[in-house]
Amino acid sequence: MDFKIGRLNLNAVAQGVGGLVFGNENSTSNEDSYIEKYLDRISNGVLGDDRRSAMLNLQSLVAESSTAQMSFGAMGFPVLLNVLKEERDDVELIRGALETILSALTPIETAQGQKNVVQPALVNSDLLSRESENISLLLSLLTEDDFYVRYYTLQIITALLTHSPNRIQEEIISIPRGITRLMDMLMDREVIRNEALLLLTYLTRQAEEIQKIVVFEGAFEKIFSIIKEEGDSEGGVVVQDSLELLNNLIRNNASNQMLLKETIGFDPLVSILKLRRGSAYNFTQQKTINLLSVMETVRLLLVGGSTSEPDKDSSRLANQTALAQKKILDYLLLLGIESQWAPVALRSSALRCIGNLVIKNPHNLLILGSKLVGEEPHLEPALSATFRVILRASAIQEFIAADYVLKCFCEGNSDGQEMLASTITQPNSNPIIDSGGSMPFGSMLLQALLSNGANGDLEKCARAACVLSHILKNNLKCKELVLKVELEAPVPSLSSPEPLMHRVMKYSAIAASSGSIDEKQNHKSEGDLYIQPLILQLLVTWLADCPNAVNCLLESPGHLTYLLSLVSNPQAGIAVQGLAAIILGECVLYNRNNETKRDAFSVADALSQKVGLSNFFLKFDELQKFLSHLSTEGQHSQSLGRSSAASMAEAEDVENVGTNHKHEHPVLLEMFDSTFIRYVDKLEAEIRESILGIYSNTKNKVAVLPAELEQSDKETDRDYIKRLKIFVASQCNEMQDLLCRNATLAEELVRTGGATISTISQEPSSGRERVLNESHRRELQEARRCAQILTAEKAKIEDEANNYRNLAAKLESDLKSLSDAYNSLEQVNFRLESEAEELRKGGRVQHPDIETIKAEAREAAEKESEAELNDLLICLGQEQSKVEKLSTRLTELGEDVDSLLEGLGDEAGLEGDDEDEDDGK
Repeated sequence: MDFKIGRLNLNAVAQGVGGLVFGNENSTSNEDSYIEKYLDRISNGVLGDDRRSAMLNLQSLVAESSTAQMSFGAMGFPVLLNVLKEERDDVELIRGALETILSALTPIETAQGQKNVVQPALVNSDLLSRESENISLLLSLLTEDDFYVRYYTLQIITALLTHSPNRIQEEIISIPRGITRLMDMLMDREVIRNEALLLLTYLTRQAEEIQKIVVFEGAFEKIFSIIKEEGDSEGGVVVQDSLELLNNLIRNNASNQMLLKETIGFDPLVSILKLRRGSAYNFTQQKTINLLSVMETVRLLLVGGSTSEPDKDSSRLANQTALAQKKILDYLLLLGIESQWAPVALRSSALRCIGNLVIKNPHNLLILGSKLVGEEPHLEPALSATFRVILRASAIQEFIAADYVLKCFCEGNSDGQEMLASTITQPNSNPIIDSGGSMPFGSMLLQALLSNGANGDLEKCARAACVLSHILKNNLKCKELVLKVELEAPVPSLSSPEPLMHRVMKYSAIAASSGSIDEKQNHKSEGDLYIQPLILQLLVTWLADCPNAVNCLLESPGHLTYLLSLVSNPQAGIAVQGLAAIILGECVLYNRNNETKRDAFSVADALSQKVGLSNFFLKFDELQKFLSHLSTEGQHSQSLGRSSAASMAEAEDVENVGTNHKHEHPVLLEMFDSTFIRYVDKLEAEIRESILGIYSNTKNKVAVLPAELEQSDKETDRDYIKRLKIFVASQCNEMQDLLCRNATLAEELVRTGGATISTISQEPSSGRERVLNESHRRELQEARRCAQILTAEKAKIEDEANNYRNLAAKLESDLKSLSDAYNSLEQVNFRLESEAEELRKGGRVQHPDIETIKAEAREAAEKESEAELNDLLICLGQEQSKVEKLSTRLTELGEDVDSLLEGLGDEAGLEGDDEDEDDGK
């Protein structure tokens, strides 16, 4: 059989080609001969001891030499696999064969400097895993009674999974009861159980079908049983492996998460997080790793299923509610805020879990908003304590995590935003202290914002500005409320109170100047990388859809000058220049001011003169590329394994992460999230359209008529009116041409500023067309307004007509009812008049005798019936005489009269019956 991997012929390697790769050809030949000799003794030997001795020597040689590993892979696997099939009774020989195969799959460290060298372990792993029969054979060995047979078999399958995970996963899932055998190993002795646990962690990575089968086999119960047996968070690496397996089973899998919740619930998981306050400072490295793994489990549950699943949000909400009911928020607050002796990575992970627990969950948001932390009598609101962490955190990782809590609290929570904004009141020298001895949230926020300009205070100011931007995001009421906050001037007697926005602009300028000084002195601090972007982001959020904020910003002429210089400053970074460009664009887009030098026209003119429209829009393009790079860099996240967890536990301070020039600062990665990127994309298109509209329209100012337009003494009114018409027509034509040229120029500038082809293709092809379209649009709007007025009048008239119609119908109905009543009265009146008349004529009216009338009627009826009976008798007598005469005549003629009369009687009877039937019908 010719084994190949890629272009490498394994038979050729086994015959000595491996020596050219790994070392001396003679030594390779010697090792090949030894391997051939040992394999021959194993396969053809008669004595069992000799075969076992050859197996032991073969294992030692393969474990020590990489060339021997390569040679063994081509020649030894068929022999040893045959031993595993046929020699089940010789346990020692089976052990040696398994140990030799394991040595062939274990990499051997090569000398430094040797690169691009073929790894024999990888080649052997590929060779052994090609045939599914080999994997089936290994799984069958798990049923053997010998401890070492099962132990070495698990190690071999684990080694194969590390080298060829996809192939082994497919082969194991195709073998009947393959996964069941592996799951049974979790109930074996401790050493085998631990090896099976490690194997299952490799097996369940990114294998959804295997995850479902493992869960069906009762993985959740077995995992938490092992964790409890090992001591929960105080346990060793076995607890870490168990949690890693649990995370593999629930990662982006809503169905498995639901099964976990409905089968054993979240109580075993939450119990791992229960820590005593007295033991908060006792964190070993392994305990920290275990708790980090639990935090990863909680995070996966709070995130829910994958984004492609339709019920992802429902799964997330259900998990959030269930975990909140288990009081997990108390344990997370203890770890994230109150346990200052806990490692930074653990505190940061707990804070992020708090944010994921409350985001877009109204009930959990209310719980967090009312939660208190600390001990009596020093209790403090959880949100205020979180803000203290933001201000005091020395590690950037902890600051980002604490800021994430407040960001999630304010996300879509207008009531929570307004509650926090209401605490931001007028500052004073003696802030009010609450009953717990802590300063209110708004007072702390203002105190951090109003720094004295030192570098450390500027960093606090930037962090406070980041929190304030969360409070103001998409909430016009909060923006207006904070806009009314005024600060005392440095010299109150010489100047009026200063708005809070003006003070923020001042600190932005101070941050820019201090950053440039530090850059010249080559000692730029860590905070300088994100101080100014955070302050500018606050302004971007504040100005969005808030004309009053734009008006407040432009009240000071120096603010516009500063922003223009910031956009043009080549020493400022891409983020700073882009944010300053966004602020200027918002000053155009959301400007509703009509005052000179503060309206949208003035801002656009300043942009055109000081920066240039092409350069202005170029900053947008550069910012979008920068944001795209950030989003790509932020997507590289790995699961929490042994190596990554150990590195996180050892990293007490990750501030230096941002100093790596190959990666952006982590604060910027968190600050420019997907929501902000979408907002910038939307805002750029609106700003382009707004500037084009400004250059295509007039300022609607009242012009002063020149003196020559006044009527002269000798000029008649008719000539004067004619001359005015000519002048107005010429001015209109000239203004129309100017607007066309202006619009064309603005369009060309926008094109050079980086507008996309699709956007340009949708716009008019020339400035004149744009102006004409604008005039047509205005005419259409006027026509629509007139049509709306006419429609309203028509509806009003129709309503009045309906009212009159209903009134007429009512009156007609009333008239009919009156007429009916009048007729009935007339009839009653006529009857009464008749009775009165009869009484006047005949006196008293006699009532008739009913019995007399009945007797008279009976006598009349009897008389009438007797007369009718007499008539019938007369007729009957006449008919009888006729019958006698006819009978006599027939007898004379010789006819039988009796027979004729019988037939006539029958026919008469039939006719009578027919008549009766007809009458019945």
